[in-house]
Amino acid sequence: MTLPTELDEALAALAGRRPLLLASDYDGVLARLRDDPSTAVPEPGVAEVLERLSAVAGVTVALVSGRGVADLRTTSGLSGPFRWVGSHGAEFDGPLRGELADRRDRVAAVLEPVVAGTPGARLEVKPASVAVHVRQVTDRARAGALLEEARALVNSSLTMKPGKDVLEVAVTDADKGSALRRLGAELGVAGTLYLGDDVTDEDGFRALGADDVSVKIGEGPTAARYRVADPAGALALLERLADLLT
Repeated sequence: MTLPTELDEALAALAGRRPLLLASDYDGVLARLRDDPSTAVPEPGVAEVLERLSAVAGVTVALVSGRGVADLRTTSGLSGPFRWVGSHGAEFDGPLRGELADRRDRVAAVLEPVVAGTPGARLEVKPASVAVHVRQVTDRARAGALLEEARALVNSSLTMKPGKDVLEVAVTDADKGSALRRLGAELGVAGTLYLGDDVTDEDGFRALGADDVSVKIGEGPTAARYRVADPAGALALLERLADLLT
């Protein structure tokens, strides 16, 4: 697959910088979106290209996901010297505990009855948030109404993270942008690449500098500077960057 010329040139410029942070969302980028999130395995070739990238001196590969880290590791089956950031940046060096975990459980208790009353809807309790999924709700008007109802039921001080057929209610204000800034500062990076496909990835795109490379996967308005159509395009991008780096 041939990448757009401007994107290819940006990757070539990025490849000459060290230290380098290569970060990506998982679902919708490295794996196709699935109705059952537990079946969202990486696209063929993803594990191999991530291994190539992480083997380059001065390069750090990070997976930055809305999933909890434990779920991300299990579902992806990926292993390597990666940085794992889960729950939109809330899980950065270990799971949430104490009051934040209790707050998450209270939110779940409020939302469970209304979600249970909508066929096809699903409530997911994550380490730092609770998500209402409506991808499998056949009545699309009811799907939208459920998300609005869920938003109205929870405390307005909580952080709302709307996505594709999902509303996630987070018990911290961490986001993917703050996670990328934290990683970048810790590593002292000279350049960053971030790939994402969803609304929550916009925080990551906006956190990058003018010389960094932000890439939106798929359609929709975005703050990213570049775009590819689908996970196959994301894989082609990573393979091209691996070639440039090695």
